[in-house]
Amino acid sequence: MVRGCTGGACLRFIEGRKSAVYFGLLIVAYVVYLLVGAGIFSVIEQPYEDALRQELRAARRDFLSNNTCVSDARLEELLARTLEANNYGVSILGNDTRRNWDFVSSLFFTSTVLTTTGYGHTVPLSDGGKAFCILYSLFGIPVTLFFLSAVVQRIMVVVTRHPLSYFHRRWAMSKSNLAAIHATCLALIIILLLVIIPAWIFVTLEKDWNFLESLYFCFISLTTIGLGDYVPGETQSKEVNPHPQFYRLAITVYLLLGLVCVLVVMETCWELPHMRRLRQRFYEENYQELDSETTNIIDHDQMNRPPSIPSVLEQAASIRQNGSSSPYTPAPGSAANGKLR
Repeated sequence: MVRGCTGGACLRFIEGRKSAVYFGLLIVAYVVYLLVGAGIFSVIEQPYEDALRQELRAARRDFLSNNTCVSDARLEELLARTLEANNYGVSILGNDTRRNWDFVSSLFFTSTVLTTTGYGHTVPLSDGGKAFCILYSLFGIPVTLFFLSAVVQRIMVVVTRHPLSYFHRRWAMSKSNLAAIHATCLALIIILLLVIIPAWIFVTLEKDWNFLESLYFCFISLTTIGLGDYVPGETQSKEVNPHPQFYRLAITVYLLLGLVCVLVVMETCWELPHMRRLRQRFYEENYQELDSETTNIIDHDQMNRPPSIPSVLEQAASIRQNGSSSPYTPAPGSAANGKLR
């Protein structure tokens, strides 16, 4: 009996705290996902890191043995200074003539900062630049988020809400199924236009990149991960790319437009009825009730809308289709009907 009472009390407690239980399971699942990802990356990447480290040590030993006039300490100092400069986007290679802080390159830098992509290949060198970057980002990132939100909402009306409403009236299909089909088609189109095709273009323009590396760059950039290991135009010479400024400007426009399109797809998927029901499982009970009441109010308002009065063009088209005219009957409750009474 005691076990039965305890089991019943546990079930009642879980039933009353269902959203909290779901939220706890969500936290556990996310932590497990992080740990699994870390383990997989460690297994895949650590052998390559060890091999590269051994290769560099062997090259260093060979250089010192072939150049006995260079001491190990001086070489260490030169390498440390070179790597530090490379972290700031400055290279000492003889064929490297690019500048990181001309106007177009600075525009590319500001776009990566405000969209939080942040490749890290170009960073402020001076204390004044670092201080201005803090102030500029402090105001610019919220403004950018507000701007992107406004743009996405306007595009959503054209590419999501109007098409769904039109096809729902035309085909009488379930809104949830229609929304899922629309989101899938929209995602496939965006992947093709902004990931697959640009990846092939980068394979043509960037001689050192293969298709996987180009695809990797497009995905990492458009999702604002921005690792900075692949940046277009970094290894090109004047002969290969005679217009580097135009190339960098085109990449800036591509990243901004691509980010907007990715946000449109994410917002479309976020508004799916299946996603709404899934989100409600993790909300607090009060918020669930409020969200359900809001949905019911909207549905009730749509159901109780007054019947629309047919226009003159619609009546004329109906007369031509039927081949005979029918007397005009005003809609119930209209102003004309009230006057006749």
